[in-house]
This record gives sequence, structure tokens and C-alpha cells, in this order.
Amino acid sequence: MSSRVRVLRKQNRLSLEALAAKVGVTKSYLSKVERGLSDPSISTALKLAHALDVDVSRLFSDEVEPELVTVVRAGERTPMAGGTGPGTPHYEGIATGLTGKQMVPFMMHPPTELGDSPFKSHAGEEFLFVHEGTVELEFPEQTVRLEPGDSVYFNSALPHRCRSTGAGPAAVLVVIHD
Repeated sequence: MSSRVRVLRKQNRLSLEALAAKVGVTKSYLSKVERGLSDPSISTALKLAHALDVDVSRLFSDEVEPELVTVVRAGERTPMAGGTGPGTPHYEGIATGLTGKQMVPFMMHPPTELGDSPFKSHAGEEFLFVHEGTVELEFPEQTVRLEPGDSVYFNSALPHRCRSTGAGPAAVLVVIHD
């Protein structure tokens, strides 16, 4: 139960002080519960579950919950948008079944030609990691060439677009945080 309370508290973005206040216990006592040094009474467990917005059974379950650990195998990615032919852009969702995420991860297979493709911008931050192939990430004032293993992190409000530049198709891990 101890590590589960800590994980759920952090998922809910609560400090020790805030959760202790919601439950009606001291910060010191809650810290002991999280470290496994103290077991809460049933009444306190019920209050913890209510404050964390979970069923009380989740606090005592030995099973690893899908919300805490999600594995997506390469063949299990969710097709999102785009074409299927070589050189056409397409996207594959990662962890699409997981709700309440703070980040949006997906695989991007950028086009080989940008043509009249407009620059895109959106709120948040973006991280790209080139898994295979080579790409050019174009900003209005700068173009960055990236090879396998290279990464870039930038403010997504900056207009940007990406294309594959190598002999073969590129695969890029993209993570967006809004």
C-alpha cells in the first residue's frame, strides 16, 4: 500500500501537506504510511481513497495497475493519421488507451517532400528523438538536420515542420506536453 499511496498522490499532483489536510492526518503520519512504517486504519484508508479519487481496493491491491505501468509493443501502436505508402507521412499513437496523461507520445514517419505543407504550431513543448533515418526539422529562421540518436526539445508555439531526408524512411519518437 505504501508505494501505491505515494504514486497516486503524485498522479493527483498533491503534496504530502495537501493530502494530509484532505484526509485529516498529519504530514508526519502520512509520510510514515507512504514509507511503509505505519498502516492506516480502515477509516483513514477510506479517507485516503476518497481524497485520491480511487476505490479503496486499489490501495491494497498487489496487482500492477495499467494506469501505473503501460507497455505498448511496436506492433500494438494505434494508427492515427496519414498515408501508408513509402514517403507519405503517417503517425502511430503510443499509450492511446491511457487516460489522464500529461504527455502525448507518438511515432512520426515524416514525408519525404514538404511541398506546400504549412508550418504547424501549438501550445506546449515538444521533444523529438530520431529512431531511424535522417530528418530535417524546419523552423522559420533555422533548419536542423537530425540523424539516428539525435534529439531536439523546443517550445511548440514556434512554427515547425519536419521531413525525411535519408535514403530510407525515418521514424521519429515525438512527445508533446501541453
